[in-house]
Amino acid sequence: MDDALEPGEAWGVVVEVDRGSLPFALLHGEPLVACAAWAMGEAGVTLLDGTTPWDDVRDGGVPLVWHDALCPMTPPDFLTACVRRALATGVPVAGVLPVADTVKEVHTTADGPVVGETLDRDRLRRLASPVVVPPGVLTTLDDWPPSDFAATLALLHGRGPVELVVGPPAVRRVHDAGDLALLEALTAR
Repeated sequence: MDDALEPGEAWGVVVEVDRGSLPFALLHGEPLVACAAWAMGEAGVTLLDGTTPWDDVRDGGVPLVWHDALCPMTPPDFLTACVRRALATGVPVAGVLPVADTVKEVHTTADGPVVGETLDRDRLRRLASPVVVPPGVLTTLDDWPPSDFAATLALLHGRGPVELVVGPPAVRRVHDAGDLALLEALTAR
């Protein structure tokens, strides 16, 4: 990839814990976790593992790319763009997708749930991957981010702004075999 990061310019982890066996399901004949790791490598992100001491990561002076194994087809150029954006702004960046479904408010009453207003889906986003934490924000964290990406986003948002960057359709997260079949069809060559 021509615009890949320089070696050591960003460190990253492909998060596969707390996801059951789905990260090891096959997509185009390869495990999801392997697809995600290859994308990180093509983007130029130096992969770390869970044995890397947090203090080394926090004090390393480079951004941390937190990439979900359940978003295995995230394009390397999108990963690179998110890293470059986080470095340019000093603000964490999270890959998201637009919401296409109709979303309704639900209110709980004494008589049970009541369906309310339709939310404006143009103002909603679905969290995908990656989450890139720039060095200045990493220094405020006491430990590795949570494996739950929504919890990671909440943690980062508690420390300041987080920029949501809309990714291409291939960044979609898989939750089950149906999502996996859809992503495979979407990314067939």
